[in-house]
Amino acid sequence: MSRRCELSGKGVLTGHNVSHSNIKTNRRFLPNLNQVTLQSETLGRSFKFRISASAMRTVDHRGGLDAYLAKARDTELSPKALKVKRDIEKAQTAA
Repeated sequence: MSRRCELSGKGVLTGHNVSHSNIKTNRRFLPNLNQVTLQSETLGRSFKFRISASAMRTVDHRGGLDAYLAKARDTELSPKALKVKRDIEKAQTAA
């Protein structure tokens, strides 16, 4: 399982640990990923995603999963999230 947020696309970054004597050693900055269940109002069902804490706050700020996916770019979504986005768009056009 990759360390990448399924909604925002946030992933692992690399950098250095810098000691007092200015010796640099490689390190990884991991995203704060959590397994969450988000409810879609349009589809009337819930979906499990592995998303970052910042993406979770953004979902709440925008008013839910449907509103978040409507504004999200397709390039930063995982294939699973992209399928949910397309299902929501189909359901909204049919209604």
